[in-house]
Amino acid sequence: MKKILSLFVLLALLTALPVRGEGFVDSLQAYVQAGDSCMQQFNTFEALQNYQRAYELTDTQNVVRIKLANCHYKRANYRQVAELLKNIPEDSLSHEAFRQLALSYQKQGDNDSYMYWNSQLVNRYPMDGEMVAGLILAYAKASQPQKGIICGLKYTLKDSTNIMVNRALADAWFMNRDFTAAAMMYNHLMEQGDSTFNTLYSAGMCYSQIEDLERAYKYLQLAFLISGMQHAGCAYRLGVVCVDTKRYPEGLNYLNLAKELLRPDTTIMKAITLSEGEGYYLTQHYPEAVEAWKEHLAYNPGSVATYFNIGNAYAYLLKDEEQARSYYGQFLEKAREVEKPTPQLEEMVERAKEIMKMLEKKRK
Repeated sequence: MKKILSLFVLLALLTALPVRGEGFVDSLQAYVQAGDSCMQQFNTFEALQNYQRAYELTDTQNVVRIKLANCHYKRANYRQVAELLKNIPEDSLSHEAFRQLALSYQKQGDNDSYMYWNSQLVNRYPMDGEMVAGLILAYAKASQPQKGIICGLKYTLKDSTNIMVNRALADAWFMNRDFTAAAMMYNHLMEQGDSTFNTLYSAGMCYSQIEDLERAYKYLQLAFLISGMQHAGCAYRLGVVCVDTKRYPEGLNYLNLAKELLRPDTTIMKAITLSEGEGYYLTQHYPEAVEAWKEHLAYNPGSVATYFNIGNAYAYLLKDEEQARSYYGQFLEKAREVEKPTPQLEEMVERAKEIMKMLEKKRK
């Protein structure tokens, strides 16, 4: 009886498992078709489940791996995309899968792997302008702009009108400090109708480097206007060019504006410096706490409590009676300006007056 039961169990297990036969193929196709159907509806969640089941049935079929990788790519799981695609023979990768493999490394910040796989892709698809532009910039990022320039020039032999490639090539020349070649390409871009901030600003920078200051002035001024007069670096460069071309009042205005734009956000700095002071105080780094509170007052001169805290630190912790008197005195002046003092502020005022009296007695 036990043997009969064991046979039944074995048969049940065998029928539950997929086998390499007609049923196996049907199951595999069913999961793939279900995944494809979900992808047509942009339902990557259920598509992923179906492709994953198909992949578990056969992880050797490259078509299934590519479909699963595509689903992961659309869900921004770039690490998984790379793991699925990197071991597939390059001849078996579709153009789109090849792109997803390279771009997955870029999106993970792995520039070296991105350069490798993108160069492999460009070797197979040399007219993929978007990937050529990306490869040029990747070489520039890796401090190899010369390689990027060669890559870009090969492309322009067949197509000199691709704006993405021309921008990348101009930037690579700029990075290589070949400002004349870069300026020529930025001009070519402007002739193509590319009037973005980066193109105008970079053109202005190139002309300032080769001392064609009138052109530098023209393009930097246009770039600054496009930035909504908010780009500090452009304002600074424009101010310098104005001074060098004897446009002194205009240059000084731009330099002053650059200074204003470079100042940090007052609201943020108030919060940062106050937290720094508290952090240093609580960790018993009292001199650092005082410096942070003083910096806080530069951004928030109306902070009455900060004067009191600095006075306390000097009186009790740093034993500097002169500074203690100074900050308690400033605290009392600020406190008098408060129209409706809180009970807590009134207590602080009384405490400061008592300490000031004690310090005056010690001075005598």
